[in-house]
Amino acid sequence: MMSRRRALPAVLLAGAALLLAGCAPTVSLDPAANSNAPGCAEISVRLPDSVADKAKRETDAQATGAWGDPAAVILRCGVPPIGPTTKPCITVNGVDWVLMTDPAAKTIVYQTFGRTPATEVIIDHVSGVSDSSVLPEFASAVSSVKQTQKCLSTLDTDPTASPTPSP
Repeated sequence: MMSRRRALPAVLLAGAALLLAGCAPTVSLDPAANSNAPGCAEISVRLPDSVADKAKRETDAQATGAWGDPAAVILRCGVPPIGPTTKPCITVNGVDWVLMTDPAAKTIVYQTFGRTPATEVIIDHVSGVSDSSVLPEFASAVSSVKQTQKCLSTLDTDPTASPTPSP
């Protein structure tokens, strides 16, 4: 039988381990279909420690990342690449991103364009995080995968489109 003197440190140690584990639980995510692609490994090792002033958290899926508690930003590498699209495309620090959802949605999704494997970033606008504080943070990591195609606006691909004059 264990004496009280020996049992107390064991109980305190177990309690401390539970307390620490409860501070930042692992974010449960589903890996993307091609999360085992070598490019995803390149991206994963370059992910930033913080995004939009949110600390990086542990995830339980390959080639993923999460920032904030609760998670305000999620990254998944290995999603199927998209082809030409009429969805809005922006270039941030040399990386082309396609806005996959309604820009007014509470949670929005951006996906890289012209890179295989493709990467998606999910941003929770309810948390107060802005796109402009998130997307630049991933430029270094995502740029490790070579871009093979540029995202073009509809003006670049539609010969009948006419530009709107700027003021």
